[in-house]
Amino acid sequence: MRRLLPAPVGEVDPAAELTELERPPPPGRPWVMVNMVVSVDGAAAVDGLSGELGGDADREVFLTLRGLPDAIMAASRTVKAEDYGPARPSDHVRAERRRRGQSEVPPIVVLSGSVSFDWEHRFFSEAVARPLIVTTTDADQERVDAARRVADVIEVGTGTVDLTGALAALREREIALLLVEGGPSLNGQLLQEGLVDELHLTLAPSMVSGDAIRIARGDPLAAPYALRLAGIMHEGDTLFLRYLRA
Repeated sequence: MRRLLPAPVGEVDPAAELTELERPPPPGRPWVMVNMVVSVDGAAAVDGLSGELGGDADREVFLTLRGLPDAIMAASRTVKAEDYGPARPSDHVRAERRRRGQSEVPPIVVLSGSVSFDWEHRFFSEAVARPLIVTTTDADQERVDAARRVADVIEVGTGTVDLTGALAALREREIALLLVEGGPSLNGQLLQEGLVDELHLTLAPSMVSGDAIRIARGDPLAAPYALRLAGIMHEGDTLFLRYLRA
């Protein structure tokens, strides 16, 4: 049994720990990195919001991870429930992204079958990087046309979004690293299709009980999705775990 000691967030730079790691994109799609927070007893949200579980250190790691990818993905339910605004990297993060040859601000990719949004919401009206909406080929055409006024639109799959096709379309747009922020249903679909390469899991020092959702849900997998522990950081009683696909 090996001993992997956690590095204190207050004594290390999360960006230095996480930025220069190798993340080679698999053939035909981006490297998929998932970031979630969970309570000790497995709850992914409190009253439907994941933000209730995090703290200052979680926010620091969250912002560090948001500075890494070529694009950020979330399901429409998560975008609405968490009241997403546009990505706003700091000047330092923008400079680091330029150094790595990336755009200063990563676009946010939203999966939505209904394409039902408030197009005047700040998520669209204040976006520096034009959002991308991924929907189906049979989505309501009037809503798709409305979406195209404020976002780029990718149509893949009939009835439900084809995730593999969506990732292929993103790779064609030169997106090599994709950060996924959930929610659990999207995470479950990614696991079903074998599309998760890296998981960042914040273990919050709290217990929620009740029937709160887990970080992934959906049909049971044919076999457990094997992971290997690749890194640990901590701040106080909060653990930050990094896993890679085994």
